[in-house]
Amino acid sequence: MHEIVEELERKRERAKMGGGAKRIDAQHAKGKLTARERIDLLLDQGSFEEWDIFVEHRCNDFGMADNRVPGDGVVTGYGTINGRLVFIFSQDFTVFGGSLSEAHAEKICKIMDQAIKVGAPIIGISDSGGARIQEGVASLGGYAEVFQRNVMASGVVPQISLIMGPCAGGAVYSPAITDFVFMVRDTSYMFVTGPDVVKTVTHEVVTAEELGGAATHSTRSGVADLAFDDDVEALTRLRSFFNFLPANNTSKPPKRPTPDVPDRVEPSLDTLVPDNPNKPYDIKELIFKVVDEGEFFETQPDYARNIVVGFARMEGATVGIVANQPMVLAGCLDIQSSVKAARFVRFCDAFNIPIITFVDVPGFMPGTAQEYGGIIKHGAKLLYAYAECTVPKITVITRKAYGGAYDVMASKHLRGDVNFAWPSAEIAVMGPKGAVEIIFRQDAKDPEKLERRTEEYRTKFANPFIAGSRGYIDDVIQPRFTRKRVCRSLAMLRDKTIDNPWRKHGNIPL
Repeated sequence: MHEIVEELERKRERAKMGGGAKRIDAQHAKGKLTARERIDLLLDQGSFEEWDIFVEHRCNDFGMADNRVPGDGVVTGYGTINGRLVFIFSQDFTVFGGSLSEAHAEKICKIMDQAIKVGAPIIGISDSGGARIQEGVASLGGYAEVFQRNVMASGVVPQISLIMGPCAGGAVYSPAITDFVFMVRDTSYMFVTGPDVVKTVTHEVVTAEELGGAATHSTRSGVADLAFDDDVEALTRLRSFFNFLPANNTSKPPKRPTPDVPDRVEPSLDTLVPDNPNKPYDIKELIFKVVDEGEFFETQPDYARNIVVGFARMEGATVGIVANQPMVLAGCLDIQSSVKAARFVRFCDAFNIPIITFVDVPGFMPGTAQEYGGIIKHGAKLLYAYAECTVPKITVITRKAYGGAYDVMASKHLRGDVNFAWPSAEIAVMGPKGAVEIIFRQDAKDPEKLERRTEEYRTKFANPFIAGSRGYIDDVIQPRFTRKRVCRSLAMLRDKTIDNPWRKHGNIPL
């Protein structure tokens, strides 16, 4: 018995050393933590329960029979973040470059299966050179097994991917399916084909960072939700982010005590919207002043900045925020912002998170680039997401709500539960000037007449009262009372139940 215990400890220590001290030092030299250090920093101290520490690969080709490391390049198990259960896998770049083998994939699949059974979130930390070439198709099959579980877990438990090193080829599709993707600047990258292949096929010369670095994916492609400066910041911020998420699709959003009273009045909001309808203002000021303690966790802040999405709390409970940003492109909806907001709305709907929508949108972005890019279908994604959504939906129109964009942004017609407008709201088919130039085009050569017509149109339509008279707006509220009215509405909607007609699944305009 004593010998077995000693052997157990030797194997355990061997596994904990990963690829050995030399490779661990190399990992640290790149500014990266090891797989186990990352888990220790992310999870509550002493909460990690490791599984499959003794698993080894089963490949005997190309000299692999004599090269086996316990754990086989990935650390898997479960633990807690602020006392809440989470399952985790962390790839170990010091062991075979973190490459995925059949056994490596089986370890990941095992904890994913268990997470679905018990209803707990999954966090995957990627740091891998890709498929283990020595295993051939067995490695590719392992990736597909992971993908299948990502799909089955989608909308059942939250899935978060933290890219903390290379993630290339087929490996990128697992994070792409998950709900949120975080990256680390200068040390992580994602791409389907690397710079060498790109150069061979398209003759483009590009670095790994330019092709698939954190800056690229958080600002240009929209693949990553956030980019952080180093491993420590990424893991610390992930702990904060995790606090907003429910455990699964049958749980209510987490709630925590707050000293911020629900009927707090914000007089400064009365002057937030400028008198000049063409002058921008920062919608984030409204968000910060309305939510609990001014705490707002924005996702994709540097991508499609004309729309703002993220998580906050109202009376201690998680809510999702969607808001047009007049500071960027006048708050117009374009292809990127429509897709960004649609995916966020669908996540909130899947996990019972109420959605608050702040509207200041002059319409969809015009132009050939948008039309050729498919703005019709992409804009319809946001419409579809709001229309299908069954969680509590509260909408506040602060200024412009024009044309089809008014409909799309959680209008009463798309089953908005409570729809408010500020006195500055302008709800119409289009802006007064454009409308008059169409209706009274015969007066185009008479500027004074056009100006009178414009003022007439503005008086009649550029206000919330026509929509209010039809019941499309539930109330016109003073801006200073926005928090109070939203909190009351959320309390009223707490036990809301609504079901969509039975179907296998809808056909969202992908």
